Amino acid sequence: MSRLMNDYRTRIVPELQTKLGRQNIHAIPKLEKIVVSMGVGKAVEDRKRLDQAAEQLTQLAGQKAQITRAKKSVSGFRLREGQPIGCRVTLRGKRMYDFLDRLITLALPRVRDFRGISAKGFDGNGNYNYGLSEQLVFPEIDPETVTATQGMNITIVTTANTDDEGRLLLRAFGMPFKSDD
Repeated sequence: MSRLMNDYRTRIVPELQTKLGRQNIHAIPKLEKIVVSMGVGKAVEDRKRLDQAAEQLTQLAGQKAQITRAKKSVSGFRLREGQPIGCRVTLRGKRMYDFLDRLITLALPRVRDFRGISAKGFDGNGNYNYGLSEQLVFPEIDPETVTATQGMNITIVTTANTDDEGRLLLRAFGMPFKSDD
């Protein structure tokens, strides 16, 4: 069992039960999935950039990345419908908890000038979005093999009904939110 999954069951659930005033453990918010996506705009000119981004995303997520395609044609970007333009990975279960653990303990502290993440990235339904500007903050990625830095978006989907419940859940996991938000 993952360290963070065990921590959720033994420490976080009882803590949230007292804070939220709920007795039923099924009414306590939990993580549903984590979606990590990379939009590779340069893939229009260079297919190798997309292949490299998908390979790196596969490395850091622990499962194969799915190539995403353009939904519409945009002539200003020289983009055609159906053209490969990005990649994504949807994590659930043990892999989700392992990825969140590595994100909180290893990757975020390695971000340059890190003072915490914004608590304003919630969508109104308890789900959180956060963007990283480069993939090199993850220790799985070898800087020697990277030819171009690539940003990524991380979406954490929870069963929380409100942003406050989602914020409580992620804080309990150890998500380093800025204190001034």
